[in-house]
Amino acid sequence: MSRVTEIVVGMGSCGIAAGAKGVYDSLLAAIAQGKMDIKVGETGCIGACHKEPIIEVRYDNGQKKLFGEVSEKKITDFIASECNEKVFNQENAFPEDYPYLSRQRKVVLSNSGIIDPESIVEYLDTGGYEALKRVLQSMTPAQVVEEIKTSGLRGRGGAGFPTGMKWSFIAASSSKRKYMVCNADEGDPGAFMDRSVLEGDPHSVIEGMIIAAYAIGAGEGYIYVRAEYPLAIKRLNKALSQAEERNFLGNRILGTGFSFFIHIKEGAGAFVCGEETAMMASIEGKRGMPRLRPPYPAEKGLWGYPTNINNVETLANVPRILNMGAKKFASIGTEKSKGTKVFSLAGKIKYGGMVEVPMGMTLREIIFDIGGGIQEDKQFKAVQLGGPSGGCIPEELLDTPVDYESINATGAIMGSGGMVVMDETTCMVDVARYFLSFIQSESCGKCTFCRIGTKRMMEILQRITQGKGKLEDLDELEDLARRVKVSSLCGLGQTAPNPVLTTLKYFRDEYLAHIERHECPAMQCKALVRYVIDPNECRGCTICARFCPTHAASGDAKKPHSIDQDLCIQCGLCYEGCRFHAVKIATGVPA
Repeated sequence: MSRVTEIVVGMGSCGIAAGAKGVYDSLLAAIAQGKMDIKVGETGCIGACHKEPIIEVRYDNGQKKLFGEVSEKKITDFIASECNEKVFNQENAFPEDYPYLSRQRKVVLSNSGIIDPESIVEYLDTGGYEALKRVLQSMTPAQVVEEIKTSGLRGRGGAGFPTGMKWSFIAASSSKRKYMVCNADEGDPGAFMDRSVLEGDPHSVIEGMIIAAYAIGAGEGYIYVRAEYPLAIKRLNKALSQAEERNFLGNRILGTGFSFFIHIKEGAGAFVCGEETAMMASIEGKRGMPRLRPPYPAEKGLWGYPTNINNVETLANVPRILNMGAKKFASIGTEKSKGTKVFSLAGKIKYGGMVEVPMGMTLREIIFDIGGGIQEDKQFKAVQLGGPSGGCIPEELLDTPVDYESINATGAIMGSGGMVVMDETTCMVDVARYFLSFIQSESCGKCTFCRIGTKRMMEILQRITQGKGKLEDLDELEDLARRVKVSSLCGLGQTAPNPVLTTLKYFRDEYLAHIERHECPAMQCKALVRYVIDPNECRGCTICARFCPTHAASGDAKKPHSIDQDLCIQCGLCYEGCRFHAVKIATGVPA
């Protein structure tokens, strides 16, 4: 009979937020109390954030089993029962062919949720730093650049520029000082890809960064990571110390003539600092504002020296490419978009979390086959791809392959990989307003069209959501959008209008409903909805009156209640609290 030898707890930010720390502590206490010979370990997130807290039970015969939604009581009962799996119910167990995991192709995330991210020994056991050893011992910098070119790897930070070509620009520079930068400033709402990789497998990013530095001739590097990622920063610092101790970092790495040092720069969370030139200004201690290009960072970057910048996912791919071979990596994906792509599935999706899929898989497959479809089986409406700089893709384009060219053709962008799913209850006009509001508040203010143009666009959208819009507003929105795109200095301003343009393109009827009929079809815009009580269905239970913060809902017990529209603030608490579905939402309020 097989025996449990180890239990590993998923201790990524998502797991800890769901209660994994309590599960971990309870597990240690129960094992100590039972004096059992079971090792307890930590790992990052395996990607199935919707099932957190997650544990992996490992047996002496090599078998491994995953259990999700594990509570402190469940784990205590599991140990007390001498590891009887019957303690866990059907919801806890992961089927062997669980679609969320089985449909993925993991390259970047191959170690996440499996190894201890704070153990360099476990990273080494998976072949970690073997690529670096081979590069330093048997390859020239030019050969490394060519290998990355052959792989077809494109930057995973948004634009998809060929990585090998980008490296070749700076490798050709004769400058004696060069810098290598890892962009971990992940600021898109709903995006958490970089955080998950840094928390689950920090050494892969560090190894990729060292290899990139060798290829371009850089002696010093920076990882620019936002301060809101304390766990990622903690694990990065530990991984850097471990790499230095083993001479994977520092002077004369592995006895060669190559030396490289990495520093961590904590960003304050400004979205604009995800732009290369703004990021470099921030690293230099200046205000994070973009500058005109050319000169490009490869010519004049940090402190005026050539600088190469890649994001977390791009660098995590590098050691995998060198280990598996460039041609094998290039066999994954499509003709122009090679390899895999990591996405964070969020929003109105049943199974949210991290997914890694081959380029070319369709949006429908990702959202419905892997993500399980829409919560409460509601109607899919759109998916926001590429964050605030991206666009909203409608249902009729769900069979679009996920590759750079196909996504760009929809009007959206791949971006770093945020994928926010929306259902029938989402107002697309309000979505455009939200993302534009985010961009407007995050604008550095340097460019007039980005600073003022986005503000004017946001004001128009606010009027429309309040039922005060005019038909000519739509033409003005499109005109302003074009001007902002061509007149802004950096990518933030140039792509800021994308959510507005794509919603106007695919959901124009919703704009017209707001303007011509003063209706919000999704019944989300507060100024255009009313909460009313159907006297035929109201039982007089008084719950609505007790929930109402403004006392707009009132009435005698066991008699039909009513809502005073002058006092109602459209908070929806009465609607959510009514057990008899007597509270209704009506739209079509006159402007």
